[in-house]
Amino acid sequence: MLLSDPLQAPTTLLPSLRSEYPEWHRGRPRYALWSIPVDCPVILQRRHEARQLLGDWLHPAQGREAHISLFVCGFPCAEPCHDDDIGTAVLQAQQSVLAGLNVAPFELQLGGLDSFASAAFLGVQDNGQLEHLRQALAPLSTEIRQAAYVPHLTVGIYRHAVSASQWRERAEPLRDCPPLTLAVRELQLVSYDTRELQGPLRIEAQVALA
Repeated sequence: MLLSDPLQAPTTLLPSLRSEYPEWHRGRPRYALWSIPVDCPVILQRRHEARQLLGDWLHPAQGREAHISLFVCGFPCAEPCHDDDIGTAVLQAQQSVLAGLNVAPFELQLGGLDSFASAAFLGVQDNGQLEHLRQALAPLSTEIRQAAYVPHLTVGIYRHAVSASQWRERAEPLRDCPPLTLAVRELQLVSYDTRELQGPLRIEAQVALA
């Protein structure tokens, strides 16, 4: 549910605890996803301005690199045991499939500030390229997802439960912004330490676009 949705928007933001969530990772050290790196200075500046605008409603930044999630994979392992595990052989197969598509570099448009119940983000628009890539990955692995895919650039996760009306009032200066262009030249398989909330990403594989 998005705060921009007039019919299904949450009434209150959901704060995240500063916890490693052991009931989620069950001792598994890394979590993986396919992503698109965001290194455009103008876009990063808008993200910074959004963080400044929302201020202490957000947890402090913890060093996670800016990226757009493409496909959430799960916990990498040699022999999957749980339904949110993914075999390393499957990840290698996904890399081969993406490389074999020979997708040309493309552009995404990043817009204004919006929010899920638990995280603020900048909206992302494309011309179907992301769905094309996701459809290529899906036959090899069931994506770990609890809600419909919404491409976005995360601004931050919340530490306070403020009302949706308060959020709209504070976020108003950045809700309607002219789109900024992101040139996409590669896809990355990244992982992060499951014990560190919003910790840095580690690049596991890269696919350069043809």
